[in-house]
Parts: sequence; structure tokens; C-alpha cells
Amino acid sequence: MKVNRLLKYTAKRIVDLIPTLFLVAVIIFMITRMIPGDPASTMLGPQASVKEINNLREQMGLNEPKLHQFIEYLKDLVHLNVGYSYVYKRPVVDLIMERFPNTIILTLFALVISLVVGVTAGIISAVKKGTWWDYVFTILSLVGVSVPVFWLGIMLVLFFSVELGWFPSTGMGDISLGFSDYFSHLILPGVTLATIPMATFSRITRSSMLEVLEQNYIKTAKAKGLQARWIICKHALKNAMTPILTVLGMQVSSMLGGAVLTETIYSWPGMGRLIVDAINKRDFVVVQGTVLFLALLFVLVNLAIDLLYKVVNPKISLGKVAK
Repeated sequence: MKVNRLLKYTAKRIVDLIPTLFLVAVIIFMITRMIPGDPASTMLGPQASVKEINNLREQMGLNEPKLHQFIEYLKDLVHLNVGYSYVYKRPVVDLIMERFPNTIILTLFALVISLVVGVTAGIISAVKKGTWWDYVFTILSLVGVSVPVFWLGIMLVLFFSVELGWFPSTGMGDISLGFSDYFSHLILPGVTLATIPMATFSRITRSSMLEVLEQNYIKTAKAKGLQARWIICKHALKNAMTPILTVLGMQVSSMLGGAVLTETIYSWPGMGRLIVDAINKRDFVVVQGTVLFLALLFVLVNLAIDLLYKVVNPKISLGKVAK
């Protein structure tokens, strides 16, 4: 019975994705058509003749009315076709599948850093409330959420790459040269991308843990003489996980989108870099396909987090369908 309710809830949420993705498709189509410059002229370069430009515009369907272009775009989406890039001379799906694993690697690495450091700092701040540990982590978390990603990335490159020479400043590294080469290229972009989520996890964990530590069952566990580590890990942290999961879904989605700046700074060959290059080259088809793909990931991540709520706390209802 519980499985049936869970399946019904999941199916309902998947159906609800359709209007969301449709709205994203409309917005991104309008925005790409508002970018100044002619895509055909940009792709062919200044040496191209008027005839060559007109021929490319005709191939791309840019001579058609905007409404006709949008209808054709929706028809392609219905058939799961996100288009063909005239700049890269390849289907957009192939470009996404080539770059997406690189973005996932960077995002997961940054997520691990942010969770381990952020949640640990939040727990220490809550347990050591009012001490210098609490003050230090609180100040660092405030600084972390306030620092612009592009500024932090540039500062890390200047200090750790240019001045100290510890880590490479750009590129992804080559796994064939050894894991150390690959990992060294991952450090700076990973830390840059993890900074804001790390600070956010620290603040949310501290607030949630402080609330849980004031509950009567925690006081009872202390009165029974249970070890502090056991109380924190077994009882307090488990019941403080719900707000952390909420933030987790938001941060994973924002990290996938925020990778645009990080990948541009470090020349990381991922989805973010692909979007920036496509915008510069006026490759509307690639921009539309990649942004729509990221939007799909965003809603799927939030659906997964909603389902995780039920695992962490079975008392949480999954909406009217789950009742």
C-alpha cells in the first residue's frame, strides 16, 4: 500500500514537470532571440558574403516568423529532438552527453566537500554554542555566502596557481597521466564551487541542531548517561536532517547552474563552459538544449529530495496523493 502511494506521488510529480519544462522552453526561446547579433553572421565570420549568410539563415530557419520557429521547436521537443548545432556540426544531445559527465564530476566533488565541511562545522557550532568555535564558524559561514564566485575563483588562481604554483589554473587534467594530475586540476574549481553551499550547510545544520538539542528526548538521553557522540550522531543529527535535505536539493541544483562561472574561470570542459561558448557564438540551438536539460535536472533533483524525506522521516506525508 505504501509503495502504491509512493508510485502515485512520483507519477503525479513527473506529470507536473511538463508545464514547468514548457515554461522554461518558452522563456529560453524568447531570451535567445533577444540576444543582439545575427547568429549566421557570427558563425560564418566577417569574410562571409551576403549570399552565404542568407543561405545559412535559411538552413537554420531564422528567416521564418518567430511564432513558426517556436512551433517547430516544440515539435522537435515532443520528438525528443533538441536540435543540431551548426557551430559544432553535431547534434546537441551528443554535445550534452559529452560535457555532462565533466560537470557531474565537478559538482559531486564540490558537494562532498560542502557536505563534509559544512555539516561538521554546523554540528560543532551547535554543540559548542557560545564558544569561540561557534563564533569562528559563524563568521566564516557569513563570509562564505557573501563572497562572489568569480572573485573567489580569480583569487584562488592568483594565490595557489600563480604565486605558490601548487595547483594548475585551468583545464581538466588527463586521467591517463595518473590520478594525481586529474585530482590536482579538480581542487581549485571544486573548492570554488563548494564555498557557498558549504557555508549554507553550516548555517542550516547549526540552526537545526540547536533546535533538536533542546528537545526532551535529547535531555533524557543525556540523563541516562549516553555518550555525547552517540547522542549527536544517532539521535540529534538524524532528526535534524530534514532542513538539511531541503537545502541539499536547492544547493545541488544551484551548483549545476553555478558551474557556469566556475567552469568559465578554470576552463573546465563542462556544461557551463558549453553554454557560455554557445552564447558567444550565438548558437541558439545549443543554449536552448543545455538550459532545458539543466531545468529537467533541477526538477528531478527536487523530486528525489522529496522522496528522501520519507526515508529519513517516515512520518512526513508526501502530499495528498500519499495519504
